[in-house]
Amino acid sequence: MRGLIRLLGSSLDILDSQNTSTTTAIQNIRMGICFSTAQNDGDESDHHADFAGGNVTLVSSKDAWDQKLSEAKREHKIVIANFSASWCGPCRMIAPYYIELSEKHPSLMFLSVDVDELTDFSTQWDIKATPTFFFLKDGEQFDKLVGANKPELLKKVNAIVDSEPHRVV
Repeated sequence: MRGLIRLLGSSLDILDSQNTSTTTAIQNIRMGICFSTAQNDGDESDHHADFAGGNVTLVSSKDAWDQKLSEAKREHKIVIANFSASWCGPCRMIAPYYIELSEKHPSLMFLSVDVDELTDFSTQWDIKATPTFFFLKDGEQFDKLVGANKPELLKKVNAIVDSEPHRVV
């Protein structure tokens, strides 16, 4: 049986639903996951427009990453890092929401890393699927979310915000 699967406005190739690997792929798509494989179409400008904005900083080098982590440590901020890809439909779907969260929670630092631009760096973080969100305190990972799961991302962000000491200005 062949059929065209549509998910969140993104068209996928025609898939054979009798195939086990296709069934697994469909389950992963429903979870909002793209597997990290080199599918770069050569247009790097898309990522910058779609994944940065609000209070989200697009990290374009290891040095920039290190600087942002140092800044977060100095300012006692939790970092949420979104490892994504411009070709990934679920990444594109959740990007505006991630930007919205960054605007609502300026006490947190929101970063975006393009796995195709920083391939070696992303490999060090063992990115197997996109989007992958890492939650860091003092440069150390304390939580992780794989997939474009808005409710779970919001739940994790709210838990962080709720646990922050209230600062008197």
